[in-house]
Amino acid sequence: MRFALTAVLLASSLCAQETPTERDAARDVLKKMDVLEKSLEVDQWVAHFSAPDAARDQVTARAKQLMDSELLAMGDDITRHPEIGFQETRSVGILVDYLKRHRFEVTMGVANLPTAFVARFQRGAPSLGIIVEYDALRGTKGAFHGDQHSTQGPIGMAAAIALAEWLERTHTPGSIVVFGCPGEEMMPPVAKIDMFKAGVFDGVDVIVRSHSVSATVRPAPGFGTCCLNIDGVKYTFSGAPAHQMTPWAGRNALEAVIHLFNNIDAARTTMRPETRIQGVITEGGAAPNVVPDRAQADFYIRYPDAVYLAQVREAVDNAARAAALATGTKVKIDNYGQMRDGISVATLAEVGFAHVKQFGATHISAAPGKPEGYDETGTVSNAIPGMGFAVYTSTAANHTYQMEADALTEVGHQGFVVDAQAMAALLYDFATSAEYRAAVKREFTGIQVLFGEYEQALQKVYPVPAVPDPR
Repeated sequence: MRFALTAVLLASSLCAQETPTERDAARDVLKKMDVLEKSLEVDQWVAHFSAPDAARDQVTARAKQLMDSELLAMGDDITRHPEIGFQETRSVGILVDYLKRHRFEVTMGVANLPTAFVARFQRGAPSLGIIVEYDALRGTKGAFHGDQHSTQGPIGMAAAIALAEWLERTHTPGSIVVFGCPGEEMMPPVAKIDMFKAGVFDGVDVIVRSHSVSATVRPAPGFGTCCLNIDGVKYTFSGAPAHQMTPWAGRNALEAVIHLFNNIDAARTTMRPETRIQGVITEGGAAPNVVPDRAQADFYIRYPDAVYLAQVREAVDNAARAAALATGTKVKIDNYGQMRDGISVATLAEVGFAHVKQFGATHISAAPGKPEGYDETGTVSNAIPGMGFAVYTSTAANHTYQMEADALTEVGHQGFVVDAQAMAALLYDFATSAEYRAAVKREFTGIQVLFGEYEQALQKVYPVPAVPDPR
C-alpha cells in the first residue's frame, strides 16, 4: 500500500506541468517536490484515517441522513429553478434559511456582492471552511445547471451541519464557516477574488468544495488550474455614426472588431501551441443602415502558466490597438478578471479520495490527475489549503444539458451523497488531529515556496525575439 501510493504520487509529480517547456524549467522544482512528498508519508495518513472510527461514522451518517431526508430534494428544486450568476436570489434564500434553522449565524452581501454570504458556527479553532456555489450556466435556451452547482449548496450544508452538531454535542473545539460564492461561471466580478480581497476568508485553516464530474478523480500535489490561467478582457471600440450610403462620413467600430479577430488569427502562428484565445462579439451596431459607432468583443485569453500568458496578452492588446489604428477608431481595453494557478496537496487529496471510495464512489480514475487548486480563481487556493471533491455524478461532460438532467436522477443523487459523506469525514479528520493539520500546513507552505521558484524559472525560458529596425 505505502509503496504503491508513493510511486503513483511521484510519477504524477514528474509530469505535473502541462507543457514540455514548463516541465523542463521546473525540473529542479519538481525534484524538491518529490523530496517534500516523500517526507510527508501520505500513505500512512491514508491508512490512519481509513481505520474504523465510531465518532466519524456518526458524523458521516448524519450527513447522509440530511441528504436523503431533505437536501437531495432541495438540490432538485434549485436544479429546476436555475439562476445565472449574481441573480441567484431564490437559491440563496433557500440555502440561507436552512442554515439559519440549524443555528448558523449568516451575514449576507459580503464583499458588496448581494448574493454572497457567510454562515458561521463558532466554537474556536480550528476553523473549517466550505465553499458552496449555486449559479447556473448561461445557455441559448436560457439558464441551466450544466455543472450541477444546484447541489453544491446542499452537499456543503450536509457536511457543515453534521460536523457542527457533533462539535457541539461532544464539546470539541472547532468552527464551521460556509462561504456562499455567487457567479462562479461568469466574470466580472470574480466573486471569490473580491471576497478574498475583502478579508472574507481570513482565519480559515482549511477549505473544501465539491464539483460535478463524469469520473471520480483527485489532483496530484503541486500547482495548476483546471482550465488554464485566464485573462478576461473586453475590447470596446468607439467610432462615429453615418448613413451607410455615405460611410466615409463615419468610422466603423464593427469593422475594428472584425480586424481584431483577423489580427489575432494572424498572430497565432507565432504563439506557443498551448495558447487559447476565445472571443465573442457582444455589441456590433444597432441597424444595417447606420455605421456602427460602438462595438465590443469579450475574450478569455488562456495559457497553462501566467508568465507566458503575459506575452499573449500583450499580443492581443496590440492586435486591438492595430485594429483601431487601421479603422480610425479608438479602443478601450478592460482586463475585468483573471484566474491563476492554485495549489493542491496530497495530504488532503489522498485522504479525501480514500473516503470517497469508502462511501461507494464509482467510475474511479486510479491515478491522480494534474495538480489544480480547489477554486477556479487560484487566489483562494494559493493562500489556504484545501480540497475539491470530484465524485462521478453524470454520464455526460460538464456544461451540457445531460449533466443537468443527471442531477435529478440516481446517478447524480448517489454521487452527491458520497460527496457529502466524504467531505464530512475529511473535515472530521482535520478537526480531530493536530498532527494531521501540521502535516497539511507543512506540505502547503512547502509547495507555496516551490511555486515561487517555478515562476522565477519560467521567466528565463520565454525570451521575446529581438526585432531589428527595418533598413
